[in-house]
This record gives sequence, structure tokens and C-alpha cells, in this order.
Amino acid sequence: MIPTFFSTRKRVSTRAWAIAGAIALLACGGHNVLAQSGAQNTDNPGFREHGAVHPPLLFREVWKQPPHTGPLNDDNRRITPEALTNADLEYRLYGTDSKNVQVTEHNGVPDLWTGWATSPVALTLRHKGAYLDLTGLTRMRARTRTENLHVLHPVVKLADGRLLVGSQTISSPQRPMIGPNAFSGSFVVSEVTFDDQRWFELDPVKVVVLKEVGNPDLSRVDEVGFVDLMPGGGHGFAGCSNVSWIEVYANPRKR
Repeated sequence: MIPTFFSTRKRVSTRAWAIAGAIALLACGGHNVLAQSGAQNTDNPGFREHGAVHPPLLFREVWKQPPHTGPLNDDNRRITPEALTNADLEYRLYGTDSKNVQVTEHNGVPDLWTGWATSPVALTLRHKGAYLDLTGLTRMRARTRTENLHVLHPVVKLADGRLLVGSQTISSPQRPMIGPNAFSGSFVVSEVTFDDQRWFELDPVKVVVLKEVGNPDLSRVDEVGFVDLMPGGGHGFAGCSNVSWIEVYANPRKR
């Protein structure tokens, strides 16, 4: 009886050690398998970095004060085609009071100011010779300032004529503007991308947000710019937004 017990125990122990060894070997080998699998997955588009590089700068627009007669006031600060400095571009305005977008200057840099517009306003830039391909790693950079609760959103006009507003926002760091030492916010440089946000139709007259648009075709964009969905509050520390310059990094497409 005793020899049988030890014989059985020996067989169990041998089997247990064999199982333990197999588990250890599998753990070590499994790590290598996972590592090899991870290495192989670099060839899988789902695990690979973007193969394309960022598109080059397609255009940059800075503003200048349009020619005027008489003293520089709110009336002759209004934006006109002469405010553009890039001959390849033209601008479009949207909103019932968008005519009152002004060219102002802060820290020696001209900018567009929405504070005198009594409606939401959008401003877009159109390249005269090309549609814009805003797919992939494209982006728009801008030097902006937003006051109080105002934020800016990107806007595109598609080749089919629809005006869309994106969910990404541009805003300045907010600080309390109260007391004797109150001052307005700072200009900041921000950028938005185009292929990783939600898009909504934008009424081109009222500049109000309508229904969401799924997977819009951004490969042939006619215009690109920004929108302030709140009316301006006037001079002083009222709500408004400023845009000093815009850069668009994208590939051109033939019109």
C-alpha cells in the first residue's frame, strides 16, 4: 500500500512540475509572441502612424487698414476687399450685421474685430485658384483673442454650397476684468484640425447652427474661416473676438 501511494504521488508531482514548466514557458514565449505580434501590427494601418506628412502652408492672410478719408472711426474701420494682403484670396461675410466687422489694431498688429457687429458673424477666405483638400493632417492656425464668453469655431463652405461649422473651439485664457487694474485678454496662437470633429450646417444668413452632418466631404472645400456665434457687445470690456492672422495648411485641388 505504501509503495503504491508514493508511486502515485511521484507521478502527480512529475505531472505538476511538467504543467508548471509549460505555463512558465508559455508565459515567456507568449511575451515574445505578443511582442512579435505588436511588431507585425506596425504593418497594419490600424496600428500605424500616419504615413503622410503634414501638408505645407497653402496660404497666410494678415490684414491691413483699408484706405479711408477723414478721421479713423467705426465707420471707416469696416472691412473691405482692400483689407486683404494676399492677392490669391478673397473673403466672404455671413450674418445680418457682418458688414460691421472692423479692422482694428492691437500691439502694432492689425486684426479683425467682431465687437461692433450686432449679430453672429462668420468670415471665410476663398482661394481664387483652388479648392482646399482639408482631409488628413490638415490644420488652420490663427492668432486670436476672445473676450468674456465668446469663442470661435472653424467654418468651411463645401463645393456643394453648404456652410458648415465645426465643434472645435478657439478661445483665449479668461481672467476677471474687474477693478482698477482690469485689462482685456491676451492674444494667443491656436490651431484646429479638420478630420476629428463634428460638423453642423450653418445658416448663412442668420448664422445659427442647424442639424449635424455626418462625414462631410472635406476633399473639395471652397472657403474656410471662423465664426463667432454671439453678437458683439461694443467697445470696452464687452464680449467680442479678434483675429490677427490665419494660416491654412492644406493641399490645393483644381477648381
